[in-house]
Amino acid sequence: MRSNCTIHRTEKVLIMGEEEDKEKKEEEEVEEEEEEEEQEEVTDLTNSDVCTKYQEASKIVNLALEGLVSQCVPGAKIIDLCEFGHKVVEGQASKLFTKKVNGQTIDRGVAFPVCISVNDVVCNHSPLPLASEERPPLKAGDIVKMDLGCHIDGYIAVAAHSCVVPESADATPEVDEELGNVAVAAYNAMLVAAACIADGKKNTDVTAAVERVAKAYGVTPISSVRMHQMKRYVLDGVKEVALKTPSPDEYETDERLPDCTFEKAEVYAVDVAMSTGDGKVKPGDMRTTVFKRNVEKQYQLKVKASRSLLAEVDKKFPTLPFTLRHMNDVRQARLGIPECVTHGLLTLYPSLHEKSGKVAHFKCTVLLLPSGTVRVTGLPIPSYFKTNKEADEETKQILKDIQEAAEKKAAKKAAKKKKKKNKK
Repeated sequence: MRSNCTIHRTEKVLIMGEEEDKEKKEEEEVEEEEEEEEQEEVTDLTNSDVCTKYQEASKIVNLALEGLVSQCVPGAKIIDLCEFGHKVVEGQASKLFTKKVNGQTIDRGVAFPVCISVNDVVCNHSPLPLASEERPPLKAGDIVKMDLGCHIDGYIAVAAHSCVVPESADATPEVDEELGNVAVAAYNAMLVAAACIADGKKNTDVTAAVERVAKAYGVTPISSVRMHQMKRYVLDGVKEVALKTPSPDEYETDERLPDCTFEKAEVYAVDVAMSTGDGKVKPGDMRTTVFKRNVEKQYQLKVKASRSLLAEVDKKFPTLPFTLRHMNDVRQARLGIPECVTHGLLTLYPSLHEKSGKVAHFKCTVLLLPSGTVRVTGLPIPSYFKTNKEADEETKQILKDIQEAAEKKAAKKAAKKKKKKNKK
């Protein structure tokens, strides 16, 4: 028979062993959690999950654009179109990535409010549901520019498109030569710019390409519109691309952007707006309704409505742009805006007007993947936009390469689909 001392010693050794095993297991769990956290910190395109989120957000953006184009008929109200697009984005996004991560639902939804800008309005028009804000309904011949964005877990996809309101839903709009020139120029400039945004290229290369396209078609880039890098929850990144180089007399109003070089795994919004006029835009008499929280600014607000507005913005829209239309109390929010803007807490996105000519606006999102630059948002240009003007030889070659690559991809996809069908 063993002594009690031996039994106690054995029990002690067993207990110590269990404690060591427990500590070791806890250390391994901590290391696994740290490894998971390190993986979560990879927020660029080198992470396949990030690529998937950009792709899914892009599909939603394109779907919303297609729906909006179909809704642009005589009699349609601008605010109804904005709300339609908003519901498509929110509704489709809510169906994706529903599984909680660390007990939290993945953030997803609108990354830039749906804006519907008609005729001389270039961008950022998203009206309030007030009688005083109501604009005339669409009529045949109106030029409609639509702009919107979606994000999945903060990974943003944006796009803009231009179309003309037809006489009826099944009719083809009649487009004059001027509008055809500017629409084709803006769309082709977007395609060329997207192709030029590649690893190792500079922003000045893209600006030169856009200016070359504009010159060939006899139109003017709108200088206040810029392309920009996007990151997680960041719509306007540090790297930017100008549509035109400021002339000596424009340096006071149009700041020259610093040179930058594009790199792999980056994401860009390729934003192009052009005019048949002088390309100079000004805020009009429309109320500004789109804002973004300036997180770098802090101020102790004095007005109750201002404090209430900022608290709601910090809770619902801490980083991405929003429209006042989606605040809990629109009228109260309007009262709080002036103080927030005065002290730099909110950045404005005013409705911009170009009254010297006709305007077209197109935008897409590009991903700089290891295989090359991939354009993931944007619709094809409507076939009724035609022009008799010709692009320069360099632009023609780039457009030809883009077309051939698209046809090759479509053929490969069709062959894959056919092969899959035959297996069944």
